[in-house]
Amino acid sequence: MKWMLAIVCALAANICLAQTAENFRPASTNVWGAQYPRIDDAGRVQVRVKAPEATTVKLNFWNGPKVGMQKQSDGFWTVTTEPLVPGFHYYTVVIDGAEVADPGSHAFFGGTRHASAVEIPEPGATYYSIQDVPHGQVREVWYHSKVTGTWRHALVYLPPGYDSQTNTRYPVLYLQHGGGEDETGWIRQGRANVILDNLVAARQAEPMIVVMAYGYALRAGESLPDTAATTFGSPQMLKAMQDMAATFEDDVTQALIPFVDKTFRTLPDRDNRAMAGLSMGGMQTFHITLRHLDLFSHIGGFSGAGGLLQPGGGKFDPKTDYNGAFADPDAFAKKVHVLWLGVGSAEGERFLGSIRGLHENLNAAGIKHVYVESPGTDHEWQTWRRALHDFAPRLFKARKARS
Repeated sequence: MKWMLAIVCALAANICLAQTAENFRPASTNVWGAQYPRIDDAGRVQVRVKAPEATTVKLNFWNGPKVGMQKQSDGFWTVTTEPLVPGFHYYTVVIDGAEVADPGSHAFFGGTRHASAVEIPEPGATYYSIQDVPHGQVREVWYHSKVTGTWRHALVYLPPGYDSQTNTRYPVLYLQHGGGEDETGWIRQGRANVILDNLVAARQAEPMIVVMAYGYALRAGESLPDTAATTFGSPQMLKAMQDMAATFEDDVTQALIPFVDKTFRTLPDRDNRAMAGLSMGGMQTFHITLRHLDLFSHIGGFSGAGGLLQPGGGKFDPKTDYNGAFADPDAFAKKVHVLWLGVGSAEGERFLGSIRGLHENLNAAGIKHVYVESPGTDHEWQTWRRALHDFAPRLFKARKARS
C-alpha cells in the first residue's frame, strides 16, 4: 500500500507542477525563442539564468529589493517572484557581485545603462497593445546642430497614411524622454507609436508627427564636469545642469525644429506644435515652451515640471517666473491651448507633492490647465503611457491637419 500511495503522491505532484508550469508563459519582452523570463496571470515572474560556477546569484528589480536565486543541479539559478504590479519592470541579475543583463530578455536603455525587463500586462488595458488598425512608421533621422557642433539623433513617428496622402500636412508633438534614458525610450518602453495608432484609428486623436530627440546636449567645445570629483547638488553640478538645459533649448529651437519642418510635411506654426516629456523631459518641456510661446501652444509635463516652475525652490510667483508667462491668465489662455500636468498617485513627495503643489499654485493664479493623477502607479512607464493616452487626444483640436 505504501508504494501505491507513493506513486499516487508522485503523480499528483507532477500534475501540480505541470499545471503551475502551464500557467507561466514567456514574457513579451524576451528575445526570440527564450522561454525565460516567464510570467503568469497573477503577475509573478520566473527568472532562470545559467551560472554553474557562481556562488551567489540575485535578481534585482529596480523598483524592489534584490531577491536570492536558488541553484539547481544543472547549473541554472531560478526564482519565482511575488506578484508585480502591471507595467514595465527593469531588472538585472547580480552574479557574484557583478550586475549583468539577463540573456533571455531584450535590452532596454534606462538608468544610464542597458538592462533587462519584463512586461506585466494590465488587465483590460488595450490602448498600448498592437491592434488590427492602420499603423504609422517610426524613422531614424540624423540632423546637424550648429549649437552642439555635432550630428544628433532622433526618432520620428509618422502617422498612418503619411506616405500615401502626399498633400496632407500634420501638426507635430515633440516628446522627450526622462533622465538616464534616451530617445528610444518612448517607442521601446513607452509604446508611443502604438498608443497613437490606436487613438487615431478610434478618431480620438488627430493624426500627428511625433519627434523624440536625444535630450542631452553640450555646446561645441564643452565637456561634462568630472562626476567623480563633483558632488551632486553642488554649485558646479547645478551650473552644468543649467548649461545643458540652455544648450538643449537652443538645439530644439534653432536646429531640431527647422530640420523637422524642412524634412517632413508639417504645419509649421505654433498652433500646430506641442511639446511634452516625462520627468527630466517634462522639466525640459516647461523650460523651453514657456520661454518660446511663439513656437508652442500645447504643453505637457508627465511627472515633471514642478521644480522648474519655482526657480531656486522659492514660492511660485506668476508675475515674475518665466519672464511673466503666467502674469496674465487671460493672455496665457489665448496663447496656450493645452497645459497638462500628470503624475502617478504612488510617486511620493518628490514628484507627487511638488506637482500637486504646482497644480494648486496654478489654480490660485487663475491659470487654466488639466491635472491628472494616474491611480496606483509610481515613477514608471505605466504612469507615462497613461499620461500620453490622456494628453494626445487634447491636442490640435482648434485646427485640423490641412492640405
